[in-house]
Amino acid sequence: MANTTAYVTAGTPKVSGAVFRAPIGTTLPSDATTALGEAFVGLGYVSDGGLTNTNSPSTTDIKEWGGSTVLTIQTEKPDTWKAKLIEALNVEVLKTVYGSSNVTGTLETGITVSASADEAEEFIYVFEMVLRNGVMKRVVLPDAKITAVGDITYVTSNAVGYDVTWTAMPDASGNTHYEYIKGD
Repeated sequence: MANTTAYVTAGTPKVSGAVFRAPIGTTLPSDATTALGEAFVGLGYVSDGGLTNTNSPSTTDIKEWGGSTVLTIQTEKPDTWKAKLIEALNVEVLKTVYGSSNVTGTLETGITVSASADEAEEFIYVFEMVLRNGVMKRVVLPDAKITAVGDITYVTSNAVGYDVTWTAMPDASGNTHYEYIKGD
């Protein structure tokens, strides 16, 4: 087979948004291009670090008496996604990071954030991007929650943002995420 660059690509966010969330139970998108339902809310801009997926298994080697590996057992296969949400004044971003019941108000009336030790809520998350030559890609996490938030830095030289890690959990079919890709 000849080498070709036709399948080499890069991802950029869709102009209409790249990260969305909806309550568990909302109908999941099942392709790359159908409009998301009204329950999906946008989480605004993501930093230029983009979106990172870690989906690598951890294993344990079983060795025999002489030291040779005779069996490798998969012990886990976490599916995590990381991005920095940089719309620090977006109420939906604040609700995503701090919990829906811990954020009240609007920017116009005044926002109150109550940081608590409440466990993070589970949502459906959707990541949308445009690949090379206008190819659309949509990643759907049917059940995920934020499991880490990085340091929040307030400086004049950078945007305030929330460096979050989502952990995707298996759905009823045992899948942690779905990827849909469609070209013209």
